[in-house]
Amino acid sequence: MINMLTISQLAKKYNLSRSSILYYEKVGLLKPKFVADNGYRWYGVDEEERLKLIVSYRSYQLPISDICTILDSSGKSQSKILERHFEILEMEINNLRRQQLAIIELFKESIISKEKNVDKSKWVEIMMAAGLTKEDMIRWHQKFEEMEPEEHQKFLESLKISQEEIVRIRSL
Repeated sequence: MINMLTISQLAKKYNLSRSSILYYEKVGLLKPKFVADNGYRWYGVDEEERLKLIVSYRSYQLPISDICTILDSSGKSQSKILERHFEILEMEINNLRRQQLAIIELFKESIISKEKNVDKSKWVEIMMAAGLTKEDMIRWHQKFEEMEPEEHQKFLESLKISQEEIVRIRSL
């Protein structure tokens, strides 16, 4: 069969397990072009293109049910589904940010106040490990300065940085 792939060949080509492709078949996402008398499933160009879309949507963590809807509606509901998925991701990101802020607050209260051996490089490492970018750290310092300027000064001094750098950070 020219330009046709077996389930194993297709799975290997797209770095999937055979069971994933069988599952996609079971839920109606992907059907073989042809099933031989010996039970071998053969997939053509159209099926391969559909699998590429499935793999792409799965990489965005879209649920199978949403992928079915998108692929079976010729894109009519794609924008609504993607918009809803975007909103879910946005809520997850906001939740993670709140967790990060809570962790920072714990670090501020426990590590910094109890252990005076955390210096600037260690603090930056902790904040980066919590997922904060340079811009996030600047905003963090801005909020700290705005809400608790005296505590911010004490905190910066505890990091053993120069007075010149403290002035620069506080002026952000």
